[in-house]
Amino acid sequence: MGDMNTKQDVERGEGNAQEEIVEPLIQGQKYLPDEGGSGSEDRMDQSSKKHPWMVYLSTFVAVCGSYEFGCCAGYSSPTQTAITEDLGLSLAEYSVFGSLLTFGAMIGAITSGPIADLIGRKGAMRVSSAFCVAGWLSIYFAKGALALDIGRLATGYGMGVFSYVVPVFIAEIAPKNLRGALTTLNQLMICTAVSVSFIIGTVLTWRVLALTGLVPCALVLFGLFLIPESPRWLAKTGREKEFEAALQRLRGQDADISLEAAEIQDYIETLRQLPKAKILDLFQRRYLPSVIIGVGLMFFQQFGGINGICFYTSNIFESAGFSSSIGTIIYAILQVIVTAIGAALIDKAGRKPLLLASASGLVVSCLLSGLSFYFKSHELALKAAPVLAVTGILLYIGSFSIGMGAVPWVVMSEIFPINIKGVAGSLSTLMNWFGAWAISYTFNYLMSWSSYGTFIIYAVINALAIVFVIKVVPETKGRTLEQIQAAINA
Repeated sequence: MGDMNTKQDVERGEGNAQEEIVEPLIQGQKYLPDEGGSGSEDRMDQSSKKHPWMVYLSTFVAVCGSYEFGCCAGYSSPTQTAITEDLGLSLAEYSVFGSLLTFGAMIGAITSGPIADLIGRKGAMRVSSAFCVAGWLSIYFAKGALALDIGRLATGYGMGVFSYVVPVFIAEIAPKNLRGALTTLNQLMICTAVSVSFIIGTVLTWRVLALTGLVPCALVLFGLFLIPESPRWLAKTGREKEFEAALQRLRGQDADISLEAAEIQDYIETLRQLPKAKILDLFQRRYLPSVIIGVGLMFFQQFGGINGICFYTSNIFESAGFSSSIGTIIYAILQVIVTAIGAALIDKAGRKPLLLASASGLVVSCLLSGLSFYFKSHELALKAAPVLAVTGILLYIGSFSIGMGAVPWVVMSEIFPINIKGVAGSLSTLMNWFGAWAISYTFNYLMSWSSYGTFIIYAVINALAIVFVIKVVPETKGRTLEQIQAAINA
């Protein structure tokens, strides 16, 4: 159960994080022509390319929040045996401890939009860090199940807020030419942190491992003093001077920001005339296409079985005669490397090709794993079955990491108009966390019903994802957010 929750949180969070990127600064560029004479757009791009160091520093501070997310998600798996023995917990009590992270994250995801709108993106990151610090200390000093559970719920809440605010913040400060890659760093840091937790969790005690979770929080809290607030949020709240100062810091002291600043202000003005969106407004005809794309991608990301597969990885490696610890380390390293490759490709290859390649790989890998279980249950090709299983699992995690892990959040971050962003982002995040919980909860029941049948179901869902991406999801590479949103919601 711990392993399941661990990974479920990871992917899910990969998930939630990227959703809200809808409104990067670049949205101001909607007024620029997309074709030929886009000299003003070139000027803006050149100024952002000349002095990106503050964008990079701000992104680094924000993705320390993503790393913290991964620390929370990766904690329960390597510590299960030690915690249950030290504190005398039953399996049921440890399962509650493992799963509370998900519920904390759901609450965090729902409240993160309003918090980030009220006290700013940096304020939301401070709140999140504070919850994580309190949670880790509660776990470190725990003498029984109650303190453990309170700590787990608190870190889950912090994780849920990070999952939303980090990608939003990055998108709001990132130039258009860096948006996809910088957003994907969020997922890369989550994967890295989970992998590191898995590996160092084998040598550190569970209490010391909890203390390592304080390090990213400290980096976030300190780093926030060095970086500007999101200029877009400052503009939205009417803080003109702070807005211009923040934008100037991000683009470089000698960069000409007058054009970009004017476009952001113009866009913000058009938004002020729109009513503040409520949850039911998402189902109006003009918003429905973007909501279907955002929530649909979250559905397919989770219901394709990622958390079930992750949960079962060590068992599959053992049944194949592999060392489960070596298998887990290979799995973790593969996830990080392939996610990094995806980050490098996303602004070049585009979002749709990565999603299609990813979903196709997921179908093949589910069929391979299903076939291995079919052979095993019918005592056929007994030597081939374990090889098929391991191949299927490694292909699955590679395929997931190249596209379905990160890209749904990048796409979602680009498709929601800013006036529905908080509400639509919360809904999508909720779908993601709910899907992660549902798959991890039902996986064991499905496997006891039919092991190969389970993988066939996941293969069918991933095949439907291919159809969904082809028919419904637009390509968003190299377009301003306004061009994307106008095309979707036309």
